[in-house]
Amino acid sequence: MRRIVVVGAGKIGSIIAENLAGSGDYLVTILDRSAKALEGVSKRLPIERREVDISDVAALTEALTGAYAVLSAAPYHLTIKVAEAAALARCHYLDLTEDVATTRRVKELAANAPNAFIPQCGLAPGFISVVAGSLAKKFDTLEAVRLRVGALPRYASNSLGYNLTWSTDGVINEYCEPCEAIVEGTLREVPALEEREEFWLDGVPYEAFNTSGGLGSLAEVLKGRVRTLNYKTIRYPGHCQLMKTLLNDLRLRDRRDLFKTVLEGALPATLQDVVVIFVTVSGMLDGQLTQESYSSRVFGDYAHGRQRTAIQTTTAAGICAVLDMLADGRLPSHGFIRQEDIALDDFLANRFGRAYQGANPVDQVVARVA
Repeated sequence: MRRIVVVGAGKIGSIIAENLAGSGDYLVTILDRSAKALEGVSKRLPIERREVDISDVAALTEALTGAYAVLSAAPYHLTIKVAEAAALARCHYLDLTEDVATTRRVKELAANAPNAFIPQCGLAPGFISVVAGSLAKKFDTLEAVRLRVGALPRYASNSLGYNLTWSTDGVINEYCEPCEAIVEGTLREVPALEEREEFWLDGVPYEAFNTSGGLGSLAEVLKGRVRTLNYKTIRYPGHCQLMKTLLNDLRLRDRRDLFKTVLEGALPATLQDVVVIFVTVSGMLDGQLTQESYSSRVFGDYAHGRQRTAIQTTTAAGICAVLDMLADGRLPSHGFIRQEDIALDDFLANRFGRAYQGANPVDQVVARVA
């Protein structure tokens, strides 16, 4: 049994620890600087809890020494600390970050490292990159790759059409930071909350707009190979304009701590959410312009004595599946590993990856239109 350390005992980290401990194949330790957060981790499973200051690289390194891998579910601004500690402890490193600067630092640490560094193992980036990468490899030449993902309340009851289902810091960061895209064959930075579009999926109206970090390393990999590449977050219609009013007109993008307080004080959490995934790739295949799409809706589940949201289920499943594939020798054991290098079929066949098939497999469809 391999010893695994999970950093962060919040909404996602606690589920990751429970998934791994519940599998019976890993010895799991979870770290957090908050004793209260550690108390929220299931006591039904053999999980060691340790109170550690995550911002202290020396303390983290000591906690990681002898571990097979560390899985970071820490806030994005602390993720680099975990990566640096993993480099010093020489254990494999996996994270969930969508922060572009963090991933660049992880790539630097991975250069010539004897251990594997696998960032962006969540939903977006993460599974969405696995889907896009696998679809893109089927084409002779690429025209457009469009990624759309959203974690939404199933029963929206406010004008934002939104409830808090994961990290508030993460939501604010992706709404404020610049976004990577390939436009007319050129890699560019485009502003968040712009280029809004509307579409219908399974009879439900949605909007989608630019947000930061969702492409992961796809922009780097597909640069020079595709004319159009972009990532947009899915929300219910009307959300984008209200967020632009708050962030731009009221200038809350310059007072993010205040914005976080406002959101957490006004928007209730919900366990009744749905993750919507929609990826479309087009290009030349066997001499014909062809489009292939992947669409899926994933709901939450119940495990280890508690209800888990769709965003918890999908995000935790992503990083646990990648860890399994690393441990099974299906992924390289050293250096920097990209999500788009992972085969979609292998991911969905994994015991954790199967969560992405959703509670209702009929909701999942792969369609080719010539």
